[in-house]
Amino acid sequence: MLGPRPRRLPIAPVAEPARRHLPLADEVRPIDRQSRPRYAVWELTLRCDLACRHCGSRAGKARPDELSTAEALDVVAQLAEMGTEEVTLIGGEAYLHEGWLDVAQAISAAGMDFTMVTGGRGVTRDMAKALRDAGAQAVGVSVDGFEALHDALRGVKGAFRSAMQAIDFVKEQGLRVSVNSQISRPALREMEPLVDHLMDRGIAAWQVAMTVPMGRAADEPDLLLQPYQVLEVLPLIARVERRARARGVDVAPGNDIGYFGPYEAQLRARQGGVRPDCTAGRQTLGIEADGSIKGCPSLPTKDYVGGNVKDHRLVDIWERAEPLRFTRHRPSSEMWGFCGTCYYRDACKGGCSWTAHVLFGRRGNNPYCHHRALELLDQGLRERIVQVERAEGQPFDYGRFECITESWPEDELPTALALAESGEGFLDAP
Repeated sequence: MLGPRPRRLPIAPVAEPARRHLPLADEVRPIDRQSRPRYAVWELTLRCDLACRHCGSRAGKARPDELSTAEALDVVAQLAEMGTEEVTLIGGEAYLHEGWLDVAQAISAAGMDFTMVTGGRGVTRDMAKALRDAGAQAVGVSVDGFEALHDALRGVKGAFRSAMQAIDFVKEQGLRVSVNSQISRPALREMEPLVDHLMDRGIAAWQVAMTVPMGRAADEPDLLLQPYQVLEVLPLIARVERRARARGVDVAPGNDIGYFGPYEAQLRARQGGVRPDCTAGRQTLGIEADGSIKGCPSLPTKDYVGGNVKDHRLVDIWERAEPLRFTRHRPSSEMWGFCGTCYYRDACKGGCSWTAHVLFGRRGNNPYCHHRALELLDQGLRERIVQVERAEGQPFDYGRFECITESWPEDELPTALALAESGEGFLDAP
């Protein structure tokens, strides 16, 4: 992991021009009007000052024809008209857009919560003050390991120290600071001590997800956890959550974490004890820097962009674009593989659509499921993914993987069974 990165694909490609003038449905159904984007995540620019090995958008260079500040301010007004409650600015790095502060101020002035996620490299004391003055409710700083691993993952030496400094600067302004972490395979054993370190530094929340094979992460399969490793990941997050709760720190698992295992009620207490099915296009909205609209910011561009705000009003794209409608009336027949026969399929709908699609080119079957891993373990089985097709090298692209079901190795099965019983330990040697 700490060695040179593969150079077969461009680290920061120039994105293809936005697809424009996409068709919209003639009719708006009642369910399309009932659904509203309560939460929007906005890639304000694809420009970035890091070169992260796991970056799904392959950020670095600006997209062709990114929204101007004036165009972005119009989008803010449209979001407010639709009843959006919170807007998170991301990138790339949002602060590399020349009008980011104007957009931030407009979000707050429109009565929506403004939050931002950053790698922290360019966050100065003055910028932290500007965030406070713009009405920021919270700032998330991305941290994926201790210094050596974080810098290797982020592609820039000094990235960890910059992130720690960003946390300190934002805290000085009295703002709520969360840390966003991706659990990659090399980082798994660093997560617990890392979060303890971050809590000592004064963070208010830890938002955690697993690395998903999109963009640059699809170029380096060794970064990916194997599906059977959710047997380690879920108990780990539960241990962290218990300690964090005692210190008044929130733990927020991402949408690709969990699914009806024994820790679900604990980790989803704020959601009624159960993770909801995919909310893309029902409650969440993704905006790309060139004005392309998706139901979720993480979904692959080529499959899920439904329109562009340069062509249509945002409300028309939301209500009438087919790629944004898929969760509004989703039949269980869409589920396949293990998910197609699962007891929870009608409630879960195959888990995270993003994870499933970038693995297999279609949603509806997600092997990163705790319930699934436990069910297979009872049969002495586990699942492993193998890449069979590489990604093309464009932002939000993906390759293709096969999921192999196999018997647990005899020397690892006792450890796996003990882990499922106690929730303590790891399967592989560090």
